[in-house]
Parts: sequence; C-alpha cells; structure tokens
Amino acid sequence: MSPSRFDAVDALRGMAMVWMTVFHLCFDLSHFGYWPQNFRTDPFWTGQRTAIVSMFLFCAGLGQAIALYQGQGWRRFGRRWGQIAAGALLVSAGSYAMFPQSFIYFGVLHGMAVMLLLTRCLAAGQGALWWALAGGVAIALPVVAQHLLTGALSEWAALFNARTLNWLGLVSRKPYTEDYVPVLPWLGVLWWGGACGCWLLLHRPSWLRMAVPALLRPLAVLGRWSLVYYLLHQPILMGVLLAWGAWWGVTP
Repeated sequence: MSPSRFDAVDALRGMAMVWMTVFHLCFDLSHFGYWPQNFRTDPFWTGQRTAIVSMFLFCAGLGQAIALYQGQGWRRFGRRWGQIAAGALLVSAGSYAMFPQSFIYFGVLHGMAVMLLLTRCLAAGQGALWWALAGGVAIALPVVAQHLLTGALSEWAALFNARTLNWLGLVSRKPYTEDYVPVLPWLGVLWWGGACGCWLLLHRPSWLRMAVPALLRPLAVLGRWSLVYYLLHQPILMGVLLAWGAWWGVTP
C-alpha cells in the first residue's frame, strides 16, 4: 500500500504547532524580562504545556497507527527516526548554551525518539484495544512509582531521580530542566493516539480522509513540516525579541 497523507491529522498537528508558538513567545517574553511569568509552577502555564505535549504525542500515535496500517518499512521509519534523534541532540546542545544549569537532556524529541522505537517494536500488529490498555498502564505507572518512592521504597528514590534513570519517568520529583518529557506517562498518550488511529482506520476511515476546509489548509501544511518548524521557531522568536529590544533600547 502506497503511503498517503491525512490532512486532518496534519491540521491537528499544525494546531499544536501554533499553540506551542504562542506559548513559547510568552515564555521568551518572560525569559528576557519583558513580561515576568512563572512558567514552572503557575497552573495556567503548566496546564497549557501538558495540553500541547499531549496533542503532539497523540498525533504521533495517530501517525504511527497510520504508518503501520500502510505497511511502512523499517528503512522509511529509520530515516524519520534519525531526523528526530538528530533534532534531539541539537536541542540539547542549543539549550546547554543558553541554560547550562537546566539544559534539556530529555525533552519532547528525546522522549519521542525512544517512544517511537518502543511503539515500533511492541505495538506493530496490535489492535486498538491493546494500544488503549497498554497506554492506560503506561499512564498509571508513574503515579504508582511516586507513591512507592515517597513511601515504602523511599530508599530507591535517589536512584530513580538521578539523570541516568529519570528519563523513564518513575520518579518521586521532577528534575530541574527546561523541558522534561519522560517515557512514562507520555508513552501512554502516544499509545492512546495509536488506539484512536487503529479504531478510526477500521471503523471510520472517512473521518481521517476528510477534506480540510480551505481556512485550515495552512495548518495541514505546517503539520507536515513539524520537525523543521519545531527546531527553527525558538531561535527565530528569540532573535526577533532580542532585535526588538535592541531597536528600542530595552536590555533583557
């Protein structure tokens, strides 16, 4: 089966990109001191971050279900996976230059690279029910781990909280980093997206293939170039804000 694009999925991903851009613009304004906000603890901002990451990973799950349904081979998968892994390394390097004390060592691209491999190895050939149940387990595990690591297994907390293992997500406290998207519970969100994709492909394929209204087509185009956009948007936003500050004589 020849692979084809689903504009509805691309448009949904494009919506997440636009939301992310607005969120990061607000973050940058705060970072440069133009509009101080608490992005680490204010529920208004932390809730948006959770929703944006959830949209990205849900769309990734939809995409994987579609790719597996279309018979995507390991070569095509590996090429895309390599791009994501390289992007993750660029994010780590760039964030280290700006935030050496809190650089991104396991953010959304790092997490996605690991999650996609796990999905490819464990979920290929599985149906919607498997994806949904496995996703529920993945989401529940960090809650159980936190309860145990702050209680009966507290002596293990330091081990699981260390950078060598905290990428799993089985921690008693979140690490100090600019972006943290561990495998658990976020793999569960990706697998729920996969469950939705499997169900739609089997029962409502027309919903996935529906034409996107003309007004939303730019979102579909943006969604097809999500990785390039993700890597470029923050340097551009920060550069524009710095240039704006220099023009008006405002020092960050």
